[in-house]
Amino acid sequence: MALLALVLVTAVWGVTFVQVKDAVEVYPLFAFLAVRYAIATGVLALAGATRVRTLGRPGLLAGAVLGVLLGLGVGLQTAGLERTTVSSTGFITGLYVVLTPLFGLLLFRTRVGREVWLGVVLSLVGLAMLSGVRVGSTTGDALVLASTSAQALQIVMVERYATLYDAIALTLVEIATCFVGFLAIALALGDLSVPHGWTVWGALVVTAVFASALAYLIQIWAQRRLSAARIALVFALETVFAGLFGYALNGDRLGWLGWGGCSLILAGILLAEPAAARTLRRLVPGAQT
Repeated sequence: MALLALVLVTAVWGVTFVQVKDAVEVYPLFAFLAVRYAIATGVLALAGATRVRTLGRPGLLAGAVLGVLLGLGVGLQTAGLERTTVSSTGFITGLYVVLTPLFGLLLFRTRVGREVWLGVVLSLVGLAMLSGVRVGSTTGDALVLASTSAQALQIVMVERYATLYDAIALTLVEIATCFVGFLAIALALGDLSVPHGWTVWGALVVTAVFASALAYLIQIWAQRRLSAARIALVFALETVFAGLFGYALNGDRLGWLGWGGCSLILAGILLAEPAAARTLRRLVPGAQT
């Protein structure tokens, strides 16, 4: 169930690429992020406001750390994307499948099995094929790499905190921290204004409720059951779903190299997560890992 929930999360993230791309063409990006995380904070507060007191000071600090890492990941990726190629951004972002187990090993001596590392290798090759890596600017690529490092650290730290604190309260503090950060940036840039139009509001509602509030709540819940390294592998499916929905909704064409990359990423996840392979064999008789 945890694995299936995470796959659904990556599917939501994938489909929102198209929505967000359309929305930020008519509404400033950091204003969009500020409003998105404001809505997400409100949604989580409905169930989590009274639970926050159970976190205590250590739990509040843990949620703030997660929020800072998540905000850095989103903000630095955006800044890097403005300076480098989309394909380079896509591949470098996918490097968290390598950085997550490395950070876990370096910070907490968390070891992963051989099958997970093999899955990482397959996913990396798949990401390279899917994104069609082209060299962008040095500054842009460095910013995206910093973003990827923040995302990997966020996954590692969630593994550290997930079993210690209430999931809803911890997610609420994480998302609220993001909101405060993006609000400060939007105000500093003078971009904040009332959103207008269905394109913007549709993207805000979907990304706030499903791609933020529920998505990161599910991540914290799932990481009580799955390791950070496996979470990072499943999150690599975001790139696959982005390609699939881009193909279906936006007229993008992957080509044989892109479809081959999607297949390798899926193969890497199935190799690293035997339960997923067993589920696939039950759903598709005769399917081989």
